[in-house]
Amino acid sequence: MPDPALALLVFFALVLLCAAFFWPGRGIASRLGRIARLTERVRMEDVLKQLYKLEYDRLPATAESVAGGVQISRSQAIRLLQRLEEQQLVTAGAARFRLTEPGRAQALHIVRTHRLWERFLADRTATPPEDWHVQAEAREHLLTATEADDLAAALGHPVYDPHGDPIPTAAGEMPERAGVPLAAIEPGGRAVITHLEDEPEDIYRELVGLGLGLMMPVERLEGVAGRVRFRSGDERYDISSALARNVTVEPSAEVVDAGSTRSLAEVQPGGSASVVGIAPACRGPARRRLLDLGVVPGTVIHARMRSAAGDPVAYDIRGALIALRHEQAAHIRVDIADEVEKKAS
Repeated sequence: MPDPALALLVFFALVLLCAAFFWPGRGIASRLGRIARLTERVRMEDVLKQLYKLEYDRLPATAESVAGGVQISRSQAIRLLQRLEEQQLVTAGAARFRLTEPGRAQALHIVRTHRLWERFLADRTATPPEDWHVQAEAREHLLTATEADDLAAALGHPVYDPHGDPIPTAAGEMPERAGVPLAAIEPGGRAVITHLEDEPEDIYRELVGLGLGLMMPVERLEGVAGRVRFRSGDERYDISSALARNVTVEPSAEVVDAGSTRSLAEVQPGGSASVVGIAPACRGPARRRLLDLGVVPGTVIHARMRSAAGDPVAYDIRGALIALRHEQAAHIRVDIADEVEKKAS
């Protein structure tokens, strides 16, 4: 005869197990279902975003180009595209796919959220640049339109993300991307970097590793076929033409001589300098603090006095005396006043 107490214990254990698995809304089965639905939604939104990217870049949207961009199989891409077509977010014809107006609006929301997250990570956190895209990919599906608007307002309604990509407005307006590839600049030509392509990830990591960043002045140098040589400040670069195609620049003869800028740390007490920009390596809160202090292009900074220990140095920035350590001042690229005057004379 089985032990009645043991049988009763097993019965209650089974009841509790079933309740834990099948409890409406809170059970394991319900949670697994929500995860599966979320994963499906995320993949569909990724496909919408890829379709918009292909449209923006004026490239054909095929099952293969969608699969390659989202990094899924062709059969998975076709299944997701069919689901989107059923929801009237996509139309198909002649092996090409197009976004409908509702589909484009949803895609723009994902693009907007992604780029706002990247702007937030760059401006408000110490997240390394090579991690911005990955973290934004994980968060872009979580915000409602209202929450995205709140994030944009908190960031001051930025126009571009930290890679130089335009951020769609709440109304879905997106400016055309301007500029040309760095490789298109002729030797002797000057320009400023306006965009660094963040996909594929390994290419972007290489660009960041070189120390390249937005608003960085560059001057093209003579080089050999298949390579692009240029300079910025005292740095010289020699990269492949393929890598240079991932760097977009705005050509301009008015760009400050890319070889003439130095760092504020080189300005001795009693000297002054005009700000050209902040080094790309200065990110997050450190960059935000300098901008809040008024360290923007054109600002004249006067070095006043050095501390007894030699570091920090007191600088007059827009009428306020600010102490900056050597590593902070080294991030500020400047034209030193006496050298500027010599060039003008």
